[in-house]
Amino acid sequence: MKTKIKLLTAFSVLLFLGACTDDLNVTPQDDNLFLTDDFYTTDASYKQGLAGVYSNLSLTGTSGTGSSFIEGLDAGTSQYGRALWYMQVLAADEAVWSYENDPGVREIQRNIWSAENPIVRGMFGRAMVQVSFANEYLRQTSDAKLDARGVGEAVRAEIPTFRAEARLLRALAYYHLMDLYGKAPFLTEADLPGFTAGPQYDRAQLFAFLEEELTAIEADLKAPRTNEHGRADKAVAWMILAKMYLNAEVYIGTPKYTECIAQCNNIIGGGYSLAPNYLYNFMSDSDTNSAKNEIIFPLISDGQYTKNYGPTTVMINGEVGSLEQNGVSLGVGAGGWGGALRVRKQFANKFEDALYNGDARNTLIKANRSAEIGSISDRDSGFVITKFSNRTSNGGQGSDLTFVDTDFPLFRLADVYLMLAEAQMRNAGATNSSLDQTGIATQQSVDYINDLRERAFGNESANVSVSQVSLQFILDERLRELHWESHRRQDLIRFNRYTGGNYNWAWKGNGSNGISISGNLKVYPLPSQSLAVNPNLTQNPGY
Repeated sequence: MKTKIKLLTAFSVLLFLGACTDDLNVTPQDDNLFLTDDFYTTDASYKQGLAGVYSNLSLTGTSGTGSSFIEGLDAGTSQYGRALWYMQVLAADEAVWSYENDPGVREIQRNIWSAENPIVRGMFGRAMVQVSFANEYLRQTSDAKLDARGVGEAVRAEIPTFRAEARLLRALAYYHLMDLYGKAPFLTEADLPGFTAGPQYDRAQLFAFLEEELTAIEADLKAPRTNEHGRADKAVAWMILAKMYLNAEVYIGTPKYTECIAQCNNIIGGGYSLAPNYLYNFMSDSDTNSAKNEIIFPLISDGQYTKNYGPTTVMINGEVGSLEQNGVSLGVGAGGWGGALRVRKQFANKFEDALYNGDARNTLIKANRSAEIGSISDRDSGFVITKFSNRTSNGGQGSDLTFVDTDFPLFRLADVYLMLAEAQMRNAGATNSSLDQTGIATQQSVDYINDLRERAFGNESANVSVSQVSLQFILDERLRELHWESHRRQDLIRFNRYTGGNYNWAWKGNGSNGISISGNLKVYPLPSQSLAVNPNLTQNPGY
């Protein structure tokens, strides 16, 4: 059992009646809900309340594997990390899901979604629940509330950090809403809880709020690597800012690469280090093996306590090939989910050069398979990969053969190295119109890239020089290093390779070889249900 999970097992998960809002059109589903004032009666309850805010990232409900405390949304479809993974990975060139009868999957992975798509609704709803949970926690920890309850000094000394973490988790949700949907209803603790229709904030407004909010809370967050595993610290705030600044031209039309560089340097200076083994980051003991020094913020998974169909449970069971029956080696049932996941040909091509045969990041299984996926339902075609595992770094077994113990590394140091390299190149004049231009990278960034490649190859044989590094190289290296970690759609958009037809992948736009797709698909539509209940919201163009 992971001790880190104890924070998430508090029944405070479902305390926040403010999760029920018109913007969501969702209702908490649990008979044991009780008023927050009845809960906040002990010193320990304030940390348990914070656990409730965190829990939305890992849990879906409290009454079994298929339970959801959001009315009208399937537990799997609306799990935070899984919905994010669908929208960033399946919607790009990294993977296909064989079972297209699963709600919303066919439309997402073929880029033909609509405002009725349940995954689109699921992510929007889950993110807004995160906002609502955070807002309610902030209401319950105001000075006035603490004074009225006679809360002691020992707890009050911790409250500023607790509140900063809640604000950070709210900011994370708004960051994802900004990136995926381009707009969102805006609500804070100052708004009344319950059925409140928040005003619409566009990307520029969300960007400005996040920039101000993340800067404001920094002083109250714990220093990097000093918080409990699974809890956020200053580095998480810096990471969100770095992501925002790297994508600022997409979000607000203004480059902010200098600002991105500054945040990356903050993180690098925070005491993180690469795990010596790449695959340690994706094993069930990443909280205790050397990956704990690389992972900046995980979404927690535990086979006994979180027990739902989150991203790592989906990926690991899905990695089991229909032909290979390789589940035992991955720490799940031998047959797993029988070829649920395979990679698209264009993904495999990034490892095609013989050089990458010795790359630890290349976990492709090719034997007896073709790279082509002529039919998504044909589970025997397309390569499979084995990046994520329910095994420990010493070969041990996870606690359950279906629901895995493997955390999802939402942010890790390797991403920071590659962001820094890209930002420095763009700051020096590299553009999307000259992706193949080399010789612009700094030696510092090339050194960081080579740190990643030396880890991957075990030696310096694949190291690169400044003259070999281009933006195209960075984009490809990001895929090799960060695939299936929910970055790819965002990366392709930033590099102008997502919409249009200048880069196609299998089944893009519902064509077996890929076709051009419309520019409006750079953002997802707002769910029709949310538009129906909040008159302040407007639909994104093209939907």
